[in-house]
Amino acid sequence: MYRDHTKVVDIGGVKIGGGNPIRIQSMTNVPTSDTDRVIDQIHKLEEAGCEIIRCTVPDMDCAKAISEIKRNISIPLVGDIHFDYKMAIAAIEYGADKIRINPGNIGGEDKLKAVVEAAMSRNVPIRVGVNSGSLERHIVERDGKVTAEGIVESALDKVHMIENAGYDNMVISIKSSDVMMCVRAHELLAKELERLGTAYPLHVGITEAGTVRSGNIKSSIGLGLILDKGIGDTIRVSLTGDPVEEITSARLILRTLGLKKGGIEVVSCPTCGRTRIDLIGLANKVEEMVQNIPLDIKVAVMGCAVNGPGEAREADIGIAGGDGEGLLIKKGEIVKKVPEDKLLETLKFELENWNG
Repeated sequence: MYRDHTKVVDIGGVKIGGGNPIRIQSMTNVPTSDTDRVIDQIHKLEEAGCEIIRCTVPDMDCAKAISEIKRNISIPLVGDIHFDYKMAIAAIEYGADKIRINPGNIGGEDKLKAVVEAAMSRNVPIRVGVNSGSLERHIVERDGKVTAEGIVESALDKVHMIENAGYDNMVISIKSSDVMMCVRAHELLAKELERLGTAYPLHVGITEAGTVRSGNIKSSIGLGLILDKGIGDTIRVSLTGDPVEEITSARLILRTLGLKKGGIEVVSCPTCGRTRIDLIGLANKVEEMVQNIPLDIKVAVMGCAVNGPGEAREADIGIAGGDGEGLLIKKGEIVKKVPEDKLLETLKFELENWNG
């Protein structure tokens, strides 16, 4: 698999590539200069399982804020730069663990070289970011439209720009809101980087994926296909919503593919005419309750006591609702019958006192 032999890149003490664990990223959505709000948001993301965080750096106040933010968080911080090379240099000077730039719009060869020299002086990795929406006009006009091949060509051109400036401490990111185009582009890029002998680690995601509902579906399909091909060293589920939702989704995608362990997996049955409890509400409460319980087990939430035990057999523990009462089930065996309104707290007690 491509990810097993990519170049190892150290981002503030977190190593990616070379078979290291796939890291989950997100991005803050409040002004970076508002340090209290940013730090509070990052703490919530850290608690949810975020491993690398990105903050936008549009001006000097935001660049200066990086120092204060860094002192109050425990995960690496990436400075996100658009157009102004001075902000890239400032982000590095104020302690960013990595910067994200598009070398094509940073202001020319001399300015790019200045950024590279600053990054090199502190061994700060550069993430080369190319999105389908920012593809060069001549490539789009030549091909008649945005294509996977054009995205890859643009990305490799930017990589060569940094290599020609004497630096190879890079991560590459190519994104599109078109799921299948994004998958195709990652396949082509990984193949070409292997051919060139420059297997840089790849950050993967579906850009502008949409709201929590549509974005989760598009990201799950796209990331699932890309990751299953052995491509991807860090991921972000880009959602129009609370960034914490991105972490929850990313963890579930990785767990479902078997690429990350840890965290409770909740399975629940669909509702049917036999259901005599608020199964939808109960399942949602269970899913929320288990978010921060550090167990690597499967929990089943079933809607009827008739088929519940059998359907929950593959889960480590489960609950099944009846008419005014419910069952606690372990490995398919009924171990306790409790009133319906005690189901949730009974499950919570068992999980908090779990002994396998």
